[in-house]
Amino acid sequence: MKEQLVEAVRQLIEEHGPDGFSIAQACRLAGVSTAAPYKHFKDRDDILLNVVKSAMMRMGTAMQGAADAHPPGAPERVIELGKAYVDFARREPGIFALMFGLAGDHADQDELTCMGRATYGIVTGVVSEHLGLPPDHPDVDARAYALWCAVHGHAFLMLDGKADRTKIQVSEDAYLALVGGALLPQRVDA
Repeated sequence: MKEQLVEAVRQLIEEHGPDGFSIAQACRLAGVSTAAPYKHFKDRDDILLNVVKSAMMRMGTAMQGAADAHPPGAPERVIELGKAYVDFARREPGIFALMFGLAGDHADQDELTCMGRATYGIVTGVVSEHLGLPPDHPDVDARAYALWCAVHGHAFLMLDGKADRTKIQVSEDAYLALVGGALLPQRVDA
């Protein structure tokens, strides 16, 4: 029942936004009583937090799968990682916005913070492998962060329609290849 409620809320967020639905609507969609959510969740915020956690797991799985489809050091590895991130945003724009719109720094949400670090760790791992440096190396940190910023910014510009309205004529694949190539030099052993 908990999973059905999380999925119902996810669907409603995609249709109406995070503030555009009621828990009663989610209960009807999930086929449960209006008292059911409070057997599993403290309140509405707790339900939304669980929706975000579920989304982070899906996004992380997609990112890792995309990266793992190519050998370490291959330029396609970072391009596909970026595409998986943007494709998730495109598939679930309401959830993607919710993931990055929750207020605060999540200091009181240890599990969410750990999940965020793990997801970001996928990017760091790809950069670390590509550069042949340990994951905690400052150059790895800087390049991983720059990649995340470039891809994350692109995802939001795409979702907001800003790139379309300014008539920017760069294909997504070309953009991701440019960013990856600029931030991760070609390995000589690749």
